[in-house]
Amino acid sequence: MKFTKCDETPLGIYPVVDRACKLRPLYECGITTAQLRTKDAFSGQALEDEVVEAIKISEAYNARFFLNDFWELGIKHKAYGIHLGQEDIQEADVEAILEAGIRLGISTHTPKEIEIALGFEPSYLAIGPIYEPISKKLTYDPVGIEDLKRWAKNVEYPIVAIGGITIENIQAVVKTKAASGIAMISDVLENGEISKARVVALIEDFETYGN
Repeated sequence: MKFTKCDETPLGIYPVVDRACKLRPLYECGITTAQLRTKDAFSGQALEDEVVEAIKISEAYNARFFLNDFWELGIKHKAYGIHLGQEDIQEADVEAILEAGIRLGISTHTPKEIEIALGFEPSYLAIGPIYEPISKKLTYDPVGIEDLKRWAKNVEYPIVAIGGITIENIQAVVKTKAASGIAMISDVLENGEISKARVVALIEDFETYGN
């Protein structure tokens, strides 16, 4: 089992959004990778319509779009990639995702979970939370910068750092050079909408301190 690679370009600033309509302003700023994570906001046809719209927008900008959780819809509508958590990876039809030629990202929080994820030979690993998350209640202890660097040494796949990363602390994460991508949730927003000024500043930090 070996999933299709993302291309050689770093994943970069990797926003995670809850609505397809938030993708276009991100791509207009130069974002090349994004994820739709709707959780329980939609169901049924409304959910499928949202996924279809997200894929359509992403393809128009030639962006790397990952769909969180809903792997059946990702296969049906030919998403660039699917992102799954540790519990989801045990329940999803991973073989079907592989056979569809869709890329796979997997969440990890501990060395043991990294070991499990590597068994799937995914397209990338997400490691976190790097800091205490802003967007949700803390379930795992923060990984921190030093463990991120240490764990990354044993991983040959692209790494996405996630969890509690903000405009104030992103430079420290990027400077580790351990992450191909930096997942952002709250800090690409202002009053619930995409802040192009924030997104541009984050991209500049990634490009400045990641080289």
